[in-house]
Amino acid sequence: MSDSEEFPLVQFMRDGFDPVGELARIRAEHPVFPMEIPGGQTVYLVTRWEDVRAVLGDHERFSNDFAGVIGLGSNQEDPGGLGFRDPPEHTRLRKFLTPEFTMRRLRRLEPRIEAMVEEHLDRIEAMGAAGGMPVDLVEEFALPIPSLVVCELLGVPYEERADFVKFSKDRFDFTAGPEASLQAVNDAMTYLTELVARERQNPGDGLLGQLLRDHGDELDDRTLASMADGLLTGGHDTSTSMLALGSLWLLRNPEQAAKVREVDGYVVDVVEELLRYMTVVQVAFPRFARDDLELHGVQIKKGEMVLCSLTGANRDPALGDDMDQVKPGRATAGSHLAFGHGIHRCVGAPLAQMEMRIAFPALLRRFPGLHVAGEVSFRELAIVHGVKELPVAW
Repeated sequence: MSDSEEFPLVQFMRDGFDPVGELARIRAEHPVFPMEIPGGQTVYLVTRWEDVRAVLGDHERFSNDFAGVIGLGSNQEDPGGLGFRDPPEHTRLRKFLTPEFTMRRLRRLEPRIEAMVEEHLDRIEAMGAAGGMPVDLVEEFALPIPSLVVCELLGVPYEERADFVKFSKDRFDFTAGPEASLQAVNDAMTYLTELVARERQNPGDGLLGQLLRDHGDELDDRTLASMADGLLTGGHDTSTSMLALGSLWLLRNPEQAAKVREVDGYVVDVVEELLRYMTVVQVAFPRFARDDLELHGVQIKKGEMVLCSLTGANRDPALGDDMDQVKPGRATAGSHLAFGHGIHRCVGAPLAQMEMRIAFPALLRRFPGLHVAGEVSFRELAIVHGVKELPVAW
């Protein structure tokens, strides 16, 4: 059995926090690893930090236009918003969003995020005191906070936030089958399109209102709704997974938890290192060769898919020593690829970092005796790695 047949799913496999050992072997022995997928097509897995960074940063040789490759008609939606668009359309749309994610703009959200975190900690405390049973930190903390942050960012009215949170949750809940998840996506797009239409009539203080005031003549309702949906897609499940996995790691490492609790500012280094170590988004959006090309001596034909393993890249020994260990304050802290790289680097990265920097110290200070109180099961074969449940007590 050839390597390409033996490990077609290795890029999605984890052993707890860690990628499976086969991924490290592939990174060492096969920098560009051919894999055969259903239908007889070959895709190429890139795992080394330097190569992944090069592919993600090269939009001249690699395209993100998934819709064009699979032949969607012009009247059909691009699957994934900005992540599946190429310049110049990607450049045009991204320039509208980038100013809204500067730290200066995001600081206005900081008090509201702090309040949301405290509200959910109050709820957890009440649940634990009343029932004396473990509380699921995913359901009560990691899952709702990112949804509400996106609500605050976009300007979703308070009375509609419960429904919006349900859209957010249901689209990533695959237990009811793919049809239910797809229906949740459609429901979210319908809602967001209606919200944009209302905001156009009376722009509010959120991101949608700001974009309509500044660029309303350049953005139609469906495009703006698609951009908003992309922020939901990119900022919900990933932040949920990071909050849950980061909390679990801190609870399993009490010395680090104590420093986050007690030392002001230490959480900044911890968050950056946990982003690299966890790499919850395991592979980047697929790239497609624009023309026949060669990568590490491997011939890739025009139109063939290249998958970049962010997990493999962020554990590459080329980045530094002991990359399978968490060491806050690494010299290479800013070099990780958890948010991608190049023109498609996650536009919401500063917001995700802010959420974690607020949430982790608040959780540990409220419950200094917090501990895992049951079995933790990790997701299997997931594009976004995470835990299904995280029972805790104190």
